[in-house]
Amino acid sequence: MLWQVFRFAFVLFFGAYLGSLFKSPFAASLTVIAISMGWYLLEHHKRRKILKWLAQDVLTERPQKIGDLSFVVDRFMRLLIEQRKINSNTHQRLQDFLSAIQASPNGVLLLDAELRIEWCNQTAADHLGIDMRRDVRQFISNLVRDPLFSSYLKLQDQYTDVVIETRDSRPENPKKISIQLYPYGEGRRLLLSRDITLLEQAEMMRRDFVANVSHEIRTPLTVLSGFIETMLNLPVEEVERKRYLELMSQQAGRMQTLVNDLLTLSKLEGSTSPSRSEWTPLIVLWQQCVQEAWSLSKVLYTHSTQKIILNLDEQVQGLEICGSRNELLSAMTNLVSNAVRYTPEDGTIQVSLSALQDGGVEFKVIDSGPGIAPEHLSRLTERFYRVDRSRSRESGGTGLGLAIVKHVAQRHDTQLLISSQLAQGSEFSLRVPPQRIRKS
Repeated sequence: MLWQVFRFAFVLFFGAYLGSLFKSPFAASLTVIAISMGWYLLEHHKRRKILKWLAQDVLTERPQKIGDLSFVVDRFMRLLIEQRKINSNTHQRLQDFLSAIQASPNGVLLLDAELRIEWCNQTAADHLGIDMRRDVRQFISNLVRDPLFSSYLKLQDQYTDVVIETRDSRPENPKKISIQLYPYGEGRRLLLSRDITLLEQAEMMRRDFVANVSHEIRTPLTVLSGFIETMLNLPVEEVERKRYLELMSQQAGRMQTLVNDLLTLSKLEGSTSPSRSEWTPLIVLWQQCVQEAWSLSKVLYTHSTQKIILNLDEQVQGLEICGSRNELLSAMTNLVSNAVRYTPEDGTIQVSLSALQDGGVEFKVIDSGPGIAPEHLSRLTERFYRVDRSRSRESGGTGLGLAIVKHVAQRHDTQLLISSQLAQGSEFSLRVPPQRIRKS
């Protein structure tokens, strides 16, 4: 700054000197004024160049020929570059933070003091059925009209949550979310949403499981307790005592079968995948399965006229299957046992084992039983699900057989196919992929 004052003073003195050469005070004054005006216009031009440069939306290269003012521009450019770095780092951190929130499996939605939407991640948008671009600054109460949610907004209790159904929830496929509000900032609200559909289903399955197991065990226990009490308190003839003991043995066997099936299911769900180094001849599984089918048929129907037709493809006799021998046998015998139990005494059961064109193998069981209505087919592999509960108990079924078959099939990359029509029987088949079959 002092240097500029010194230069300006020097120019004035120099102008006065030039004016004195004309030996006229007026000429000298005019020269000084002209030089001063020239100096002012030059400095004004430099400042206009700087102001015009600063007025640009995007600053290009620094202005040239601005003299001593270049140090101001250089200083400004350094500060600008530093600020740009800070802004860039801040922006990057913000983007990383938003990306992390977007990747969250939980919904995050920001509301202002008046409960209008400021921002949300895609998960929250999916949960609540909103569009971030369209619904920004909209009142959340106008978009989510569930009565439970409206009451919760008025309550604004950060220590509790509310469970509502999503917009795409259907009776056949219910979907539920948990919503909780948290205060932050100056009257703002943070809304967190969480999909609890699987948790609700798991809880419902747990309740149904406990209820079903309790019900299945209570019936035989009641029978056993009644017979035991009768035999302890009343004189019983030998013929009656023998009949009571046979019925007690039957009920005890039923409970034993239920416990065994439960243990089998628990083992299937909790164990690792079966070894791929274990190979079993298919003919061995076939023979054991057929033997159990005949045995069960004789037990259920003492004077049985039930027909069991066996069809064994000759190409299968030299093949082996990869997987757990016990699990595969369990799946096959469960399908055959179900057919025997649900087919009338004079009915027909067809059991076949055949090679497929792609190199795989199909085990198929066809019965002439009462058939199954279409609405039951999708639920047959659920635990304890029965089409006819009374018929299942009469035949000694536990309601876990097809659940075991489903798990075994999944563990062996095998497809379980079910088809049935009322009054026309049912067809169950296991299709083993070619990668699990080899020649012995």
